[in-house]
Amino acid sequence: MTVHIFGIRHHGPGSARSLLLALEQLQPDCVLIEGPPDADELLPLFAEESLQPPVALLIYVASQPNEAAYYPFAVFSPEFQAIRYALQNGVPVRFMDLPQAHQLGAAPPEPPPELPEAPAPEAQQPAEAALAEQDPIAGDPLGHLARAAGYSDGERWWEQMVEQRQDSTGVFEAILEAMAALREQATGELDLNEQRREAWMRQTIRAAEKQGYGRIAVVCGAWHGPALVGSASSAKADAALLKGMPKAKVQATFSPWTYKRLASSSGYGAGIASPGYYEHLWQAPNEVTNRWMALVARLMREQDLDASAAHVVEAVRLAEALAAIRDRPLPGLDELNEAARAVFCFGSDLPMQLIAEKLIVAERLGSVPGSAPTTPLQSDLTREQKRLRMAVEATWRDYALDLRKPIDLERSQLLHRLNLLKIPWGHIQHAGGKGTFHENWRVEWQPEFTITLIEASMWGATVAEAATAYACDTARRATALPELTALVEQALLADLPKAVAQAMRQLEEAAALSSDVPHLMEALPPLANALRYGNVRRTDSAALEHVVSGLVARICIGLPGACASLNDDAAAAMFKRISDTAQALGMLADRQHQQAWCDALRQVADMAGAHGLVAGRCCRLLLDAEAIGTDELGQRLSFALSPAATPAQAAAWVEGTLKGSGMLLIHHESLWQIIDGWVRGLTPELFQQVLPLLRRTFATFTKPERRQMGERAKDGTASAAAGGGEALPLDTARAEAALPLVAQLLGLAPAAH
Repeated sequence: MTVHIFGIRHHGPGSARSLLLALEQLQPDCVLIEGPPDADELLPLFAEESLQPPVALLIYVASQPNEAAYYPFAVFSPEFQAIRYALQNGVPVRFMDLPQAHQLGAAPPEPPPELPEAPAPEAQQPAEAALAEQDPIAGDPLGHLARAAGYSDGERWWEQMVEQRQDSTGVFEAILEAMAALREQATGELDLNEQRREAWMRQTIRAAEKQGYGRIAVVCGAWHGPALVGSASSAKADAALLKGMPKAKVQATFSPWTYKRLASSSGYGAGIASPGYYEHLWQAPNEVTNRWMALVARLMREQDLDASAAHVVEAVRLAEALAAIRDRPLPGLDELNEAARAVFCFGSDLPMQLIAEKLIVAERLGSVPGSAPTTPLQSDLTREQKRLRMAVEATWRDYALDLRKPIDLERSQLLHRLNLLKIPWGHIQHAGGKGTFHENWRVEWQPEFTITLIEASMWGATVAEAATAYACDTARRATALPELTALVEQALLADLPKAVAQAMRQLEEAAALSSDVPHLMEALPPLANALRYGNVRRTDSAALEHVVSGLVARICIGLPGACASLNDDAAAAMFKRISDTAQALGMLADRQHQQAWCDALRQVADMAGAHGLVAGRCCRLLLDAEAIGTDELGQRLSFALSPAATPAQAAAWVEGTLKGSGMLLIHHESLWQIIDGWVRGLTPELFQQVLPLLRRTFATFTKPERRQMGERAKDGTASAAAGGGEALPLDTARAEAALPLVAQLLGLAPAAH
């Protein structure tokens, strides 16, 4: 027999170990591996030491990079070990799956109008995943065998029968026989793509035989094994099946991968539940239990949890006892987890979550050789990451940047530029209060960023060039003011002068033509925030100040009209816009802007029929700006809470005045008395109506503020005039002097002549 079929499970350490032993015994003169022939030219890179798994072959359509497929490899993947075996022993090796040029060519091309979001990885899936809906056996062949053997699922069965197998003699013959029996019982037919894949594999094997190879090793997924023997199909039938397939121009490269992406929980069809544990099985096949418990103990100690040598000994004994009771040759992951939970975690699931994240799945990011094909943009980003000493890691890292330092300023600019290109390597946490020279970033690299980088290469060869071109193109197509202002802010933070100029021209045109006050108000805060960085980032903000002045003038003129006849939902939206605009103007600290803004707020507060939420907020902002005093606010509040106002309107006024801060109510006795008296005067029915509104307002106060209010109300410190305590003494003489006038007003006495 010239062809030897080795049916394996993708990413199985036991399969990889058995495969290496079988290859050493066979001494093949040709190795064919299930994988994309489009990447054959990259095979020599597998021998380089700088290639550290996990990595993935990335095949993408040259004209549309978001049409792509990944082929991940871990150190314990049988395909990876077979490739390295062949390269180290000088044996010809090639991929034999249906080329992605044909598989991706079937997708209709769509020219991208703009740079899309980072796509989810379209990882190559095994045949059983593709057939899950067609036939129960083809969809889950391992599960079918597992149920026949009395196991709950195929993964546990495969781990016990193959991954933990001590003697691999005859294992591949048994796998081939089992899969052949399953394929005979399968009732459904393979879909066209799967039929073509297997036909292409058979054609590749025939081509190797014609080239004179006498010992051909074929490494493929276990399900495909029986279909690759010579009698499975004729060469003529396979050629007819492969005729007329669509084809696209594709390119291949490497991408760093992570164990999180290799895990089945990520959605990867050929994923495994425990890549970190499988790496442990590969590295320590003879001391699995002892070393695993030592790793658990080390992790516990790193988290300041109790973990001694005695804990390790007891956990090992318990895991081995569980395996013996269950008639298993070695403790599996289930036994190890149960022992760790009992000994190290004292039955708690919380530490087990840490073990699952750090050990069972593990945090690992691979690396690819520098000689691997890349776009100029990828190379530039790599150089910038090295120059700025920003490590590419699979776990998050925090950077506290001081923008007065050149290296921190450049780091910030790089992260902002990548965010512009839809590559969210870093997420800004907060800007350090009111200071303009601090930024806190959390960065975490994701494998799919590689695809987005390839897509972004259309905009330029460097990160700065690509971000500038993309921002300019976005500005030319943008029409909404908020979109343009956000773009200006991003371009300023990213230090892209050409993009700022383009966006400012568009912004001036849009602002001059816009009369939509809500849009103008939404556009102002990003611009004000951008102006904060003018001095620290050394950017010219003169043009930006001109646009801001125009926006403020239009907002102040149009605010009263925009606040007329608002329902509850519209008032809530306007409440937020007014608060955000006030905060933005406070950052600008311009006296003329503040005066114009206060005049507009006073007009809204004086409007008849203004919604209480908006009127109350305007009065509160006037008080904070010292444009009115506490006495005037008390008068306005007293009028708003008079019996002429409905309870809902009065409650909205209270919410607008007090929402977000209760210190005003605590420190001003007159306001406390007015609100306390209003609440005390409500009937039980009206009180139930306004209670939800009041609770919504008081929920925005801090706990210390609510506690002080509660203690004050409990002690009865409200004045008697507000309805609490003993009644004030009646001055009879003063009351009698007013009686004639009251009688005249009521029509009970003739008018005096």
